[in-house]
Amino acid sequence: MPEVSRFFGIVVAMYYSDHVPPHFHARYGDHEVRVEISSGRLLSGSMPPRALRLLGEWLALHRAELLENWQLAATRKPLRSIAPLE
Repeated sequence: MPEVSRFFGIVVAMYYSDHVPPHFHARYGDHEVRVEISSGRLLSGSMPPRALRLLGEWLALHRAELLENWQLAATRKPLRSIAPLE
């Protein structure tokens, strides 16, 4: 699972063989979630509220880059790193 960003203990990644809707995976400690890129809706998993808020802030800043990476993954091209939340 290629990592695209890492910040405050949250690791964001995408799979090359994932299915629609466009989404990303995020891990924080023992927690893992799948998040829809366009809406920010949690598709599965759970994470502490503070980590989810940080992830939501990051998503709002980098939605276009995530969608670009989704397209790259769909065509099996290398994913681009995305700046962390600071």
